[in-house]
Amino acid sequence: MSADAYAAAAASAARLAELTGVPEHDAAVVLGSGWSAAADALGPASVEVPLAAVGGFAEPAVAGHVPAVRSVTIGQQQVLAFLGRVHLYEGHSPAAVVHGIRTAIAAGCRTIVLTNAAGGIRADMRPGQAVLISDHLNLTGRSPLEGAAPPAGYPGRFTDLTDLYSARLRAIAAAVAAEPGSTGPGLAEGVYAALPGPHYETPAEIKMLRTAGADLVGMSTALEAIAARHLGAEVLGISLVSNMAAGMSGQPLDHAEVVATGQARAASMGSLIAEVLAGAC
Repeated sequence: MSADAYAAAAASAARLAELTGVPEHDAAVVLGSGWSAAADALGPASVEVPLAAVGGFAEPAVAGHVPAVRSVTIGQQQVLAFLGRVHLYEGHSPAAVVHGIRTAIAAGCRTIVLTNAAGGIRADMRPGQAVLISDHLNLTGRSPLEGAAPPAGYPGRFTDLTDLYSARLRAIAAAVAAEPGSTGPGLAEGVYAALPGPHYETPAEIKMLRTAGADLVGMSTALEAIAARHLGAEVLGISLVSNMAAGMSGQPLDHAEVVATGQARAASMGSLIAEVLAGAC
């Protein structure tokens, strides 16, 4: 990553415009573990670009994450679909983790959809269920706004996160899911707790998170959401419950289960996101 993360994002956005032939995009979607099939459900890709060709990206190395981005037309919107992400636990900096978000916004995106696979903490949230993120607990101990202040021309680092996850977009998603014959799954809302990982939590930690108000737990999303809101984008977060959190089911936790659940529900999730984006413009 460049020492100037914002200049690096602008350079990646310029290269992305060149490679896709699309001068500006309107929205971006970041897909969670095992969600790559959701990209197909968004619609036919105009072009798929390896992240290595764009430049500036640290490439995903975790199972279920593909190092590529697609340009897709949904209704009147041009959408970037990132087929994977990188995480703090891979040894990356916060700037590297949010580089895709900053690149998307530099490319013109004003709407950011963040998806993830998450452990269910609330007893009524079962594997395979989609949950709209209403708020988060950033327990990573990191921020994409740490370090040097943003350069001139960018918002200051003291960002208000009161409305981090858009109530407007959540309402659109809920309405889409409630429509008769909708291809989207039923939706609940919940608070997402982001921990650094890569190990799963202990049962005692899950009890702590439940007491703190968390409904879901995972290892991504929060830093990306902060970076997006800092730059003025509207954020929608969607978790897919991939497993019950530690100590709740009596079963051991396994990343293969996380990926399998994502793969099983990816198409319906992609269809939901496409309908939400079509109704959000």
